[in-house]
Amino acid sequence: METFDADAVVIGAGAVGLACARALALKGRDVLVLEAAGAIATETSSRNSEVIHAGLYYATGSLKAKLCVEGRRKLYQYCATRGVEAHRCGKLVVAVDDGEAAATPALLKRALDNGVEECRLVDGAEARRLEPALSPDVRVAIHSETSGLFDSHGYFLALQGEFEDRGGSLVLDTPVLRGEVTSDGIVIETGGASPSRIKARTVINAAGHQALPVARGIAGGPDYPGMKMRWVKGSYFVASGRAAFARLIYPMHNSTTQGLHLAIDLGGRTRLGPDAEWLPEGSEPPFDYEVDPARAEHFYREVRRYWPGLKDGALSPDYSGVRPKIVGKGEPSADFLIDGPERHGVAGLVNLIGIESPGLTSSLAIGEMVAGLV
Repeated sequence: METFDADAVVIGAGAVGLACARALALKGRDVLVLEAAGAIATETSSRNSEVIHAGLYYATGSLKAKLCVEGRRKLYQYCATRGVEAHRCGKLVVAVDDGEAAATPALLKRALDNGVEECRLVDGAEARRLEPALSPDVRVAIHSETSGLFDSHGYFLALQGEFEDRGGSLVLDTPVLRGEVTSDGIVIETGGASPSRIKARTVINAAGHQALPVARGIAGGPDYPGMKMRWVKGSYFVASGRAAFARLIYPMHNSTTQGLHLAIDLGGRTRLGPDAEWLPEGSEPPFDYEVDPARAEHFYREVRRYWPGLKDGALSPDYSGVRPKIVGKGEPSADFLIDGPERHGVAGLVNLIGIESPGLTSSLAIGEMVAGLV
């Protein structure tokens, strides 16, 4: 087995891993990215809505709130300077009954407390003026003008190119098997076609679905007793016909709907989803990403609450993704876990666990935060 030294090793070439590699390279670090798959960003990063989130929903003061707002501002600027397509289309969060309407002021306050710009309450008439295909049942809506969509794959390639231009390297088909904290660094052992031992000053664990087992596999590092990964599969459907909307349409969250949203993707298709299917306890990656056509019934029912013009037979299965969760069904949503030396005491090690939405929007801000921890 080959043994060599490295400055900074990033485990995982998803959006967050690539953003961490970029941020470290911009600080002058020599970066090696190890990816278990045969291509970059094949997991959560490429199986989502490609939405640029404004930052409305997350608990004020949380990492999700702070990094989403900061990351969104950086992401629009990054896409503009790197030639990545991004569409600041805006979003309407619509309320179709009295309970949902009553909840909108609190959501707007949270958004404003989080520092979200260009966000306001509009009545049903104005919402329908903006989007005439909305249901007449829409009572009120929050109009978020900074929400949008972007070409995530173009973004991933831009991040890869940027850290490689500064001397960084990406190695595919190289899973991390185990590691050990030593007196002068962290030793990582990899598998694949060319197994190796890598002694690094810095290790960033951005391994996505495998982040918790990778963390626990580093002897001498934190093992997160009691933590358990849960998984939520989100399926998407596409609606045939001409696009009826220009903006993202999100329903208000309530006890009866899972919040199926609508987007006109960069290809002009009307895409609906994701739904939320909690996978059985004990499920582990790799996952089955096939979309069950029978789930369309739920989509028709929920989406017609705000878009009554959705025709029978219009929906066809598109794709799915699986979100990593560090809490169980019915428990309060967890914040990002970005665990660095100040918390766990191991110099040079950062573990990122349970990085779900808005991780893609937040990725540049996460990368800069992580680079500042080591």
